[in-house]
Amino acid sequence: MIKLNAVELNTVELSAVTRRYGKTIGIDGLSLTVSEPGIYCLLGRNGAGKTTLMKLLAGHIPASSGTVSVGGKTVGALAMPENVHFVESAAPQFNVRLETLFGYAQAVNQNFDMAFALEMAKRFKLDLRKKYKQLSFGMKAMANTLIAMSSGKEILLLDEPVLGFDPVMRKAFYDMLFESCAQKPKIVIVSTHIIDEIEKVAERLIIIDKGRLALFCGINEVDEKAYAVTGPAEQVKAATEGLRVIGETSAGKFLSRYIYDRRIPESDTYSISALGLQDFFIGLVGDEKGAM
Repeated sequence: MIKLNAVELNTVELSAVTRRYGKTIGIDGLSLTVSEPGIYCLLGRNGAGKTTLMKLLAGHIPASSGTVSVGGKTVGALAMPENVHFVESAAPQFNVRLETLFGYAQAVNQNFDMAFALEMAKRFKLDLRKKYKQLSFGMKAMANTLIAMSSGKEILLLDEPVLGFDPVMRKAFYDMLFESCAQKPKIVIVSTHIIDEIEKVAERLIIIDKGRLALFCGINEVDEKAYAVTGPAEQVKAATEGLRVIGETSAGKFLSRYIYDRRIPESDTYSISALGLQDFFIGLVGDEKGAM
């Protein structure tokens, strides 16, 4: 018998997966393999299929066609993966005290890390004596996220985990996420619209557009290949000819082109500047005007 190693056991794979909702297509022939532990940033415009993708991986909904597997085992409504924890920030919980809610989580999951949950609850100033419905929207989202982070699962799917968080809470959340992955490597896929913040902790990037995979790469690759070239229009056009242009803006005789391709040499006739992840994302999946 061949014994699978830890990476193989945690491999997440979608092969030509389509998910339809009546006449609407949520995921369209998407193929993706995630096998290395780390923090993955999942980006897409509203309605691109991010939540559908996570629900497919968790076995909450079936694929209309194609296959979804975790650790080599096919995922479905009757075969939900045991090592995957999916949580939506707005998911409802039993209306009991948080300390009781954590107890419920531990009762159904022997790997639940109560010490970590209590430590993080203290850090985020969650009142464990309050019932779930007494919490603010942001604190409800934090409680849901803490249950996921404490689950001991090897694959976490976090859908908009910082929805309703103030900037201080978001900073603390990303610190917690980084610490948790450093202590116990796992696959964490985070869907968010706050791009500039997740960029600081994510290691790899998954972008989907209209249900299809638009990009899957390391954050470092974006840093290396995404940049802006600005200068007189004719010089910029000549310098970027043959490169992948994902967007551009013009002002009079000057032009800025946003590139995702090999680097071009510096020049006195144009300037080269870094392109942040948010601008890169807008250029890649926005419309002709770069609108979101």
